[in-house]
Amino acid sequence: MHIVLVHPEIPANTGNIARTCAATHTPLHLVEPLGFHLTDRYMKRAGLDYWQAVELYRYPSWEAFLAQHGDQRLWCFSVRGSRIYTEITYQSEDWLVFGSETRGLGEAILKAYPSVCIPIEDPVRSLNLANAVAIALFEARRQLGKMGSIS
Repeated sequence: MHIVLVHPEIPANTGNIARTCAATHTPLHLVEPLGFHLTDRYMKRAGLDYWQAVELYRYPSWEAFLAQHGDQRLWCFSVRGSRIYTEITYQSEDWLVFGSETRGLGEAILKAYPSVCIPIEDPVRSLNLANAVAIALFEARRQLGKMGSIS
């Protein structure tokens, strides 16, 4: 599995996602522009001392990301997704793509790739990005039998 964040804006969310990626040995891909610097103290604090365990990649744009990974199986998560995340049959090399906290993924991306949603109830418009990533990643891992061990 791979996690892709397109234009993330809130450093603490990205830090929390990085910690989840470290805990699951999942590569994290960040597509610029970012709404913060990778040295931001809130992001570092959210990731605690796990940053050395994160396989982290950066791309200057969505186009640069696609130039390297556009042939992969991408699942784009959005509140406007056409399929529920539990209806997908995940594969170990899938890429789970998430947009920014305030804008999500653009229409062009959502039209070009399969879109997935995590159902929520009104009046909430969306989930916290770090929570959405965790929900999706752990469902994929559950399906793949990669739940790890209990310490």
